[in-house]
Amino acid sequence: MLDSTPSPATTRRSTLRVDLRRIADMVPEGCRLLDIGCGDGELLDYLVHEKGVDGRGIEISVAGVNAAITHGLSVIQGDADTDLDDYPDNAFDFVVLSQTLQAMRNPRAVLENLLRIGNKAIVSFPNFGYWRVRIRLLLVGDMPITKALPYQWYDTPNIHQCTIKDFVRLCKELGITIERSIALNRREQVRRIGSTPFFANLMGEQALFLLSKPMR
Repeated sequence: MLDSTPSPATTRRSTLRVDLRRIADMVPEGCRLLDIGCGDGELLDYLVHEKGVDGRGIEISVAGVNAAITHGLSVIQGDADTDLDDYPDNAFDFVVLSQTLQAMRNPRAVLENLLRIGNKAIVSFPNFGYWRVRIRLLLVGDMPITKALPYQWYDTPNIHQCTIKDFVRLCKELGITIERSIALNRREQVRRIGSTPFFANLMGEQALFLLSKPMR
């Protein structure tokens, strides 16, 4: 009789936030990786212990850094808006920026730095073009609160409201190659974004992109 008990790795993966599970699936075993805005190190901890990743993290909050270090992770305190300039070119195979781009003061410069520091970048962010956000603004007239955007307008860390369409356009402007792109709704269903993201931009509550360096 076959044992149907899930493996420890499968169990740990299931506890990750939905976009972090998808990110983890894109990261190859044993690679060098920098997790920017890593929080308490939830993703980094999984990748280091389950995929043998040589992982590092940078996090702005002291509480997040302390929590990550407690779990034995290599995480330093830093601000991605200013401190990424100090990292050398091609220092990592992968750079991850999850649910943080919209909180950056200069997201364009941060995006360029991701693909200077790493050979590939994985970026996820809440989609401000999601249909529930549009309907709330149209019918109610105030800033919407959703699972992906759980803040009031006066205490949100999100200072650059970005849609999937906006992000695709910025990648084109910078010559960045989009290797893979998906949109996730609140039921965790996946929709491929593609080169014409109309439906994904409407139906996706959050988006995830695998990027590679601009062609020279």
